[in-house]
Amino acid sequence: MLFRYSSDQKGRPIKKAVIYTKDEHNISRSNIDADAIRIISHLRDYGYDAYIVGGAVRDLLVCKTPKDFDIVTDATPSKIKKLFRNSRIIGKRFRLVHIFFGSKIFEVSTFRSLEEGSVGNSFGTIDDDVKRRDFSLNALYYDPLKEQIIDYVGGVKDIRRQIIRPVIPLDRIFEEDPVRMLRAVKYAATTQCRMSNSLKRKIRKSAHLLSPISPSRLTEEMLKIINSGHAYNIVSEALQEDLYMYLQPTATALMYENPDFEARYLEHLRELDALVENEPDVRLGQKLSYIIYDFISEMTDWEQEIHTTTPSELYAKTWSQCRHFVLPMNPQRTELDFAIRTVLKKLGVSVRFPRKIQKKNKENQDNSAEQAVTSSFVGRNHRRSQKAPAADTAYTAAAK
Repeated sequence: MLFRYSSDQKGRPIKKAVIYTKDEHNISRSNIDADAIRIISHLRDYGYDAYIVGGAVRDLLVCKTPKDFDIVTDATPSKIKKLFRNSRIIGKRFRLVHIFFGSKIFEVSTFRSLEEGSVGNSFGTIDDDVKRRDFSLNALYYDPLKEQIIDYVGGVKDIRRQIIRPVIPLDRIFEEDPVRMLRAVKYAATTQCRMSNSLKRKIRKSAHLLSPISPSRLTEEMLKIINSGHAYNIVSEALQEDLYMYLQPTATALMYENPDFEARYLEHLRELDALVENEPDVRLGQKLSYIIYDFISEMTDWEQEIHTTTPSELYAKTWSQCRHFVLPMNPQRTELDFAIRTVLKKLGVSVRFPRKIQKKNKENQDNSAEQAVTSSFVGRNHRRSQKAPAADTAYTAAAK
C-alpha cells in the first residue's frame, strides 16, 4: 500500500491519500473502456493530470460493468476542447466537456474548487475536488495507466463494508444540494450498501428541501430512475425515506390513500425493470407507459366510455389529466403522447398513433406497444408520510 503526501504550513509531510495498487484492488484493465484510456493517455501526453472518477470506480471494485466512464482532469474545458476535436463544451455555469467516440459520450470535468462551498463553479485541485464529492463510494480516482486507485476519504473500505458515508458534513450536504438525498437513496437501492441511521434521519428531516428544486432537475432524476433497471428498488426506498412525494406527488398521494394502488404501481415498476433489462434501447414512451398505466386505468369505467365517447375525446381528456399526474416530471411531449396512446390501446381505446410514429416504430415499437401490463398485488408496506451525433475520433495536436 502506498500513500500520497502533501506539506503543512511548516513544511512537514502530511498523509493525504491511500494509493491502492493493482494487487490490492484487483481491477482488471480489460474491464475499462479503451476509449476512456485513450482520453486519459492523450491528456497525460500534454502534461495534464487525469483519472476515471466516481461511479465507474465503485462499480469496477464490486465487479460490475460501469455504464459510463467519467473523467476528471486539471485541464480547463477550453484546453480539453483544443486537444479533442471530437468534443464540445456544455453547461452554463460549471462547464464540462463531452468527448464523442461514435455513439459513446465521455464526460470530462475539471477539478472543482471549494472557494464557494460544495456547489461552486470555480476550478481547483484534486485535493479540493474530492471534498466536493457527495459520498465516499463516489470519491475514488482511478489511474488506468498506473493501475492505481487514489483514495482520500476511505471510500474503498466503505465499499467493502457496504456503507454509504457522506464526504460533505451532514449539516451542509443536503442544504447545499438537496438532490444528493435522491442519490443516496439510489445508491442504497442499487449497490447493496446501506445508509446509516443518522443519514436516514437527516434525509427524512431534510426531505422538504426538494420542494423548490426546479422541474428540470427533478425530471432528470426521475428519468434516471426510469432508465436505471432498478426503478422498483429505488422508488421503494424513496417511499420509505419520504422523498418520492417530491418526484411524483400525485402518485404518492394515491399510494397513501390506497394500498392496492401502491401494490399495482410497484409491480409495474418490476415489469419496467424487466423491460429495461431485456430491451435497454426501447423508447422512453414505452417505459413511461408503466408509470401511468394504473392512473389511467382507474380514471373512468373504460368499457362504458368506449361506447359513449369518441376515441379522440377520450384521448384529449386522458392527455390533460395524465400531464398533470406526472408533474413535476416534464418528459418530451412526443414520448408522453406515445405512452398515453399505448395505455389507451391496452384498455381497448382505438387511438391511432401518428403516422411518423407508426413509420419509425414499424418493426419494433408496435410489438412493444402490444405488451400486456398486468395488475398484481405485492405484499409490501411503506412509511407513509439522448444519442449524440457521430464524430471524428481523431485528436487535435495542441500543446498545453
